[in-house]
Amino acid sequence: MSRQLISSEKFPPKPHNCPAVKVPGLVFCAGQTATGEIKQATVSLHMQQYTTSNNHPDAKPSSVQRTVLQNLKEVLELAGSSLEQVVKYNVYLADMKDFAAMNEVYIDFLPKPMPSRSCLQALPPGDGTVIEIECIAQV
Repeated sequence: MSRQLISSEKFPPKPHNCPAVKVPGLVFCAGQTATGEIKQATVSLHMQQYTTSNNHPDAKPSSVQRTVLQNLKEVLELAGSSLEQVVKYNVYLADMKDFAAMNEVYIDFLPKPMPSRSCLQALPPGDGTVIEIECIAQV
C-alpha cells in the first residue's frame, strides 16, 4: 500500500509526525491546534492572566476553535480532501467545561450531515493548548 506524507510551509513535518498521511482512499490528519497570536492570547485568557499585552480581541474560546478547524480544513485540502469528506473527528479538550462552546462552534463551522465524533478531556502538552482536533477523511 502506498503512503504519502502531507505537509507544506505553513504545516511543516516535525521529527515525530507530519500533518497528514494519505493512503488510497483515506487521509489521516494529525491533531491540529490554534497557532500564532490567537493561541498565545488565549493561553493567557484561559489561565486567567489578564494583561494588556495578552488581551488579544480574538482570544475567545470560539476564535481558538475556529482557528483549529480552519487549520484542519487547510491540511485536508493539501491532501486533496475536504471537511465534507470527513468520516471521524477526535476532539481533545484540556477542560471539559469548554465542551458547550466547542460544540457550538463545531455545529456552526462544519458541513452537515455531521460525521461520527469522540470528545475527550486530555492533559495538555504544557504549551497552553486548550483544544486539539484530528480527523480521518475520504479522498
